[in-house]
Amino acid sequence: MQENETIKCCCGKDKKNEFINQLFSEYQPIKDNLIQMLNEIQEHYGYVPMDVQKELSEFLSIPMAEIYGVVTFYSRFSLKPKGKYNISVCLGTACFVKGSQKIMDRLLERLEIKPGETTEDGLFSIEETRCVGACGLAPVFTVNGEVYGKATVQKLDQVLDELMNKK
Repeated sequence: MQENETIKCCCGKDKKNEFINQLFSEYQPIKDNLIQMLNEIQEHYGYVPMDVQKELSEFLSIPMAEIYGVVTFYSRFSLKPKGKYNISVCLGTACFVKGSQKIMDRLLERLEIKPGETTEDGLFSIEETRCVGACGLAPVFTVNGEVYGKATVQKLDQVLDELMNKK
């Protein structure tokens, strides 16, 4: 990415400088604000762009390596844009035992991408998770945080069909 290239936020508008200026005006330039600022950046863009990490590094006087380390450590943050519909399949013990791998396999087959990837049209992305805290509803998958419990391959197909028709 070129240094002066404009990033589009998740809503598709070129508002990088406006957003960054507003963000920096709301926080003191101290290291303790890193995670909260990263959360706001993730919410705004749908991921944490590298050039925004550089600006944050300068603003907070924190080395890029430290910011990158935080972004890659926490699963909350992403280095790549996610799809309009981010689908996560829980592969934790309770969900796995109750068949979540079949749901994941069907998702991979239908969308023809791997976990961590986004479809070419930007509509879907897939994530593997280890626990969403809904073990009593196992197996579970989520779409943009909405939980679908006691899931089946048929339920996944139904949800995917509905989302594909919304586009």
